Amino acid sequence: MARLLFLSNGHGEDLNASLIADACRQLGGADVLALPLVGLGQAYRRLDIPVVGPVRALPSGGLVYMNPLVLVQDVLAGLPQLTWQQWRALQRVAPHSDLLVAVGDGVPLTFARLSGRPYVAFIVSTSSYYEGRLQLPALTWWGLTAPRCRKVFTRDGLTAKQLQQQGMVKAVFAGYPIMDGLELSGQPINVHNAYPVVALLPGSRLPEATDNFRLLLRFCRYLFAIRPQVQVWAALVPGFTDAVLSELAQAEGWLHQEGQLQCHKGVIHYSRSQFADILWASRVVVGMAGTAIEQAVGLGKPVIQIPGRGPQFTYRFAEAQMRLLGCSVQTVGQGPAGDRELQQAAHLVHQILDDELYHQRCRRNGRERVARAGGAAGIAQEILQLLALPVAQ
Repeated sequence: MARLLFLSNGHGEDLNASLIADACRQLGGADVLALPLVGLGQAYRRLDIPVVGPVRALPSGGLVYMNPLVLVQDVLAGLPQLTWQQWRALQRVAPHSDLLVAVGDGVPLTFARLSGRPYVAFIVSTSSYYEGRLQLPALTWWGLTAPRCRKVFTRDGLTAKQLQQQGMVKAVFAGYPIMDGLELSGQPINVHNAYPVVALLPGSRLPEATDNFRLLLRFCRYLFAIRPQVQVWAALVPGFTDAVLSELAQAEGWLHQEGQLQCHKGVIHYSRSQFADILWASRVVVGMAGTAIEQAVGLGKPVIQIPGRGPQFTYRFAEAQMRLLGCSVQTVGQGPAGDRELQQAAHLVHQILDDELYHQRCRRNGRERVARAGGAAGIAQEILQLLALPVAQ
């Protein structure tokens, strides 16, 4: 049985890698292992994929390029020791792996190249849509051009085309796996078909997501004032415990009850386990997240972004995401949102809810920028062919 070792460095990278790994396991019976370099590797654990190295949640969440100052916080939180321990784990496991799969940017690519083993790369954090013309960082290019790098997978067709034009014939677009992680739970959310649904995505990293949700509560007061006949559903991570929500509600003048938050103008429903159901049911998404917003765009949803204080979801991140995802995403303000920006966001959502032509544009744009489901199987089939393993039909 062939053994694959997946290296990844971030929340979205872990999600993509775990879906590809599971597809390799399902389609070819491969033995899959994971070495997440950032965060706790929860995406792997949810699919029962063994994690072979040490993990730790660092202050930056892997987004050092957005604010280099948080690198100092990472160093103080033990980044050098963690990196050394992960390198030692790679040295133990890589010699017994038939192929490494590096998902992310120059960091997992560097690990893969220095391992001495053959590998493939999925440069999920890079796209030609950011600047219109692809310019890879030197470290990423160094990792991709090694003879042991057998294939380069991209997150969209335009990036693959531009890499091929630059002489990288092994670049290919085989799909974007994040759209495979959106299966409905089987327990649909309770919505009234007569009123549109607005989804709230405050993000997944606490405590930042708590600060983000505080802004979204204030946004909803403005939205309910101008659009009382609207249903609002918040997709929360398990870290939003009842205690956290009760404290937040009390501070903002809301009432917390099981499954909902109430103010005198309206109700926000929430779920910690029905992200896909909420996304599918929504007419408009208001988000302060990364991968989740990409998934919303892939489903054809219009997205309004409200920048927060960070460290991850700042205006700089939101602006880069607009370039990446095109017309489906609009950002209100150019800094941490205040009452003026929240009111503007509410009016924008009110307008977009009724703009069917814009919704049609978003559906077309989502297919182009993010693609459809099936990306995990597409990449897995390419990997299994490199290993000459039969693919299950």
